[in-house]
Amino acid sequence: MKAIIFAGGVGTRLWPLSRKKSPKQFEKIIGDRSTLQLAAERLRPDFTWDDIYVATGAQYVPIVQKQLSALPPDHVIGEPDVRDVGPAVGLVTSLLVHETPDEPIVILWSDHLVKQDALFRKILLAAGRVVEKQPDKIVFVAQKPRFPSVNLGWIEYGKPLVREDGFPFHAFADFQYRPDKATAERYFASGHHAWNLGYFVTTPKYLWLQYKRFAPNLYRGLERIGSAWHTDRFGEQLETIYPTLEKISFDNAILEKLDPGDALVVSENIEWSDIGAWEALKEALEDSKEKNVTQGKVLVTDTDDSLVYNFTDQLLVTIDLAEALVVNTGDVVLVCKKSSVPKIKKLVERMTGTEHDHLT
Repeated sequence: MKAIIFAGGVGTRLWPLSRKKSPKQFEKIIGDRSTLQLAAERLRPDFTWDDIYVATGAQYVPIVQKQLSALPPDHVIGEPDVRDVGPAVGLVTSLLVHETPDEPIVILWSDHLVKQDALFRKILLAAGRVVEKQPDKIVFVAQKPRFPSVNLGWIEYGKPLVREDGFPFHAFADFQYRPDKATAERYFASGHHAWNLGYFVTTPKYLWLQYKRFAPNLYRGLERIGSAWHTDRFGEQLETIYPTLEKISFDNAILEKLDPGDALVVSENIEWSDIGAWEALKEALEDSKEKNVTQGKVLVTDTDDSLVYNFTDQLLVTIDLAEALVVNTGDVVLVCKKSSVPKIKKLVERMTGTEHDHLT
């Protein structure tokens, strides 16, 4: 079984730590390792380094190779231009369909936290066996919801159709993206909705057929690139063709058009969190909502329900704060309410092209 970890994107919701020159997935957000390193390490030892691929921007290839030095060099796939997730997933598929077309693959993301590593690997391997037996299927790996989130996508599922290694694999029903509060509460109480993580298991052959069927323009360009894989023409084909591909999300290109009968859902509590924003990071790491989450040289006094991160040698002190976010990176100090985190992205956009552009 192969695993592809996607490590693209800038991650402005984690600014000022995450920036264009060094996005969030390469920064030490949790302890002394980046979330990319955590994503790769949680697959071991059930996946060897030869089983793992990383897709990223071409400019970040040296960072990936430095952080994951055991990864074979040609397993780091650098996209020469940002063309959204539809082409990104298609690019990796176009390569592996020429290499291991029938071997199950799992698509993963580099900026997530999974606390139940062993359970996670067990689920992936079980999903791989399901796909080996039913190669015309795609299996979505979901998280049992911990609360009625309005910031995450949801996946609806029906009755269990298959059992593998003790896990029920359910009929797929539908996707829902960021519901309102009332709808999220209904999903949470239903017992047949889960958080959609964007993780799925299938085969390169099956996925490639979906590109041919539903995204023929992408398919034609990617086929030319994939056909040159492991030849001296690959670099030129990638540089020439990839930037011309349509910018389109994977959901719009493929997922929304799939036959629901082709999909299965496995939903377990792997203690997954999307830590792509500061408030989500706090929720993932906190012992309770009232407790603070801190990193670095900090001293908090009469401070509750706050995240305080210090990436400098200075002492960072907070007094009488509640529901706050304080981040010091040395060249930027960010102080705001936790509820104001959505405004960070807009702030960074306003800074672009100004005298502060180098800080974005």
